[in-house]
Amino acid sequence: MAHFIRDLAPNLRQAINQLPHLPRALALVRHAAGRWTTGWALLLIVQSALPVGVVLLTRRLVDAVVAAAGTGIGWQAMREPGLLALAMAGLLLASEIARALSQWIRTAQAELVGDHIRELIQARAAAVDMAFYDSPKYFDTLHRARFDAQTRPTALIEGLGALLQGTLTLAAMAAVLTTYAWWLPLVLMVSTLPAFVVVLRYIVRRHQWIVGTTMDQRRSTYLEHMQSAREVFAEVRLYDLAGHFRTLFSALRSRLRSERIELARSEAWAGVTAGLAGLALLGASLIWMLADTVRGMITLGQLAMYGQAFLQGQKLLRSTLDNVGQIYSNLLFLGNLFEFLELEPTIIDRPDPVTLSFPISQGISFQDITFTYPTGKRPALEGFSLNIPAGSTVALVGRNGAGKSTLFKLLLRFYDPDGGSIKIDGINLKNLAQADLRRRIAVLFQAPLEFSTTVAENIGYGDLQAGRDPANIHRALEAAGARSIVDRLPEGENTMLGPWFGGTELSLGEWQRIALSRAFLRDAEIVLLDEPTSAMDSWAEAEWLNAFKNHVVNRTTIVITHRLSTARHADLIHVLDGRHITESGTHEELLALGGQYAEAWKYQIGRN
Repeated sequence: MAHFIRDLAPNLRQAINQLPHLPRALALVRHAAGRWTTGWALLLIVQSALPVGVVLLTRRLVDAVVAAAGTGIGWQAMREPGLLALAMAGLLLASEIARALSQWIRTAQAELVGDHIRELIQARAAAVDMAFYDSPKYFDTLHRARFDAQTRPTALIEGLGALLQGTLTLAAMAAVLTTYAWWLPLVLMVSTLPAFVVVLRYIVRRHQWIVGTTMDQRRSTYLEHMQSAREVFAEVRLYDLAGHFRTLFSALRSRLRSERIELARSEAWAGVTAGLAGLALLGASLIWMLADTVRGMITLGQLAMYGQAFLQGQKLLRSTLDNVGQIYSNLLFLGNLFEFLELEPTIIDRPDPVTLSFPISQGISFQDITFTYPTGKRPALEGFSLNIPAGSTVALVGRNGAGKSTLFKLLLRFYDPDGGSIKIDGINLKNLAQADLRRRIAVLFQAPLEFSTTVAENIGYGDLQAGRDPANIHRALEAAGARSIVDRLPEGENTMLGPWFGGTELSLGEWQRIALSRAFLRDAEIVLLDEPTSAMDSWAEAEWLNAFKNHVVNRTTIVITHRLSTARHADLIHVLDGRHITESGTHEELLALGGQYAEAWKYQIGRN
């Protein structure tokens, strides 16, 4: 007992530390399922009263049956027991109806609250900076937020309801027991105290285990994904990696499973030890009441009532203390959810953003830019400067890792540079509203998304407003040189694409031109294209270049490419190497210079 008492204080302190999460969790449930929660509260009061009614009726029924047995069997003798039995049946029926209604309400609550939390997580994930997605800690936080996050608030409400219901019923049972002896409710409470300490202790240990194994849990999900995802099929099958990944997955899951089972075993034995004290006190109390019955101090009906009240009281008290433990557990996990929901972006708009006038007249300037990715060990750009005249088409070429794609991320303000400034028409990007800036820019990323929707929807995502007009979709297809692709599809622009919903699959080059159409749907003054022809064959590239030249007239365009056959059409070409610009000029000027560009041109032409 001393061991349990010694452990009680620190566990109680940890439980109290979680209480600030309680009002927020209740507000979350009330917001998501207000009317259902009101119905749940009313039903709770009814369910609290029914068990007490059953106990009180038990005494009267037993005493009535004993009295009837002494007078012989007859209608008059059985009238009172019969009516009491009907009343008991009515209470039991009411309990069953209340149970069914409670199940219905809990299901509705769970669905509403779960969906609400999913939306909160999605909204927060969409609000944080790109830097968060570079951090393993972010994914750990997200994983823990998603882990049972949809069910924890509802479980918390259920736990609070069960706690309130149990407390009300327990108070009534204690009042019944007090009519026998004032000390009996105290015995009842003491008998469950060791089990309560065990519950608190192992809730903390389970939570610590889950937090400590978050990355391993994510790794197991990754290994499972590597055996079942469509996008990994080709290489996994080619290199016969499925068995290797399965071995890694099995070993990892075996270790996690063993740790979890060992924790459960330890908890089970601790619970058995704690329960022995409760059983001893229960047995002693029942023997005491039996002795009083034999001595004639209480009736058989009273014995049945007190015995039932004590047994139900102990069950209720144990359940109530378990509910306290579950509330504590749910608050711990909700702490993970609230930790995620409290993440704030570091790139924020100023209170009074400047509105940029379009079309731009001066151009875009990168001035002495230094930038290192959050998880990077060396700068992606260092002392980098570049001026892009308004209305011009500029190509950026160079080796992988030279920082070309990083420029796009900085210009879109997915990141802020560590040093230097980026300006459009002399206005620092930090003075512009992010949403307004991005609406003015059309972008093709190096690995564009392949949406499993119709062709029209795929393109329409580039500008939801413009995408409602079929004429805009047609214009974007023409600008991207993708009209011939769509004309070959069975339902044209209404053809479903991708494997998720039985759609038509496209080649990489065809997907790339659909993505280009999506970028060109936006009537933007600035166009950013990262490897726009990397997946196109020579014929498709030629077709696209003709359409591209017409589309970017009077637009400020930056093209990142390794294909010099694409770069040669730019007004100006910059060669990046070692995070700096090493050569600049037109195609002809760079060939005449005889530097890196000329060497790469000879290699590509010779290879082709």
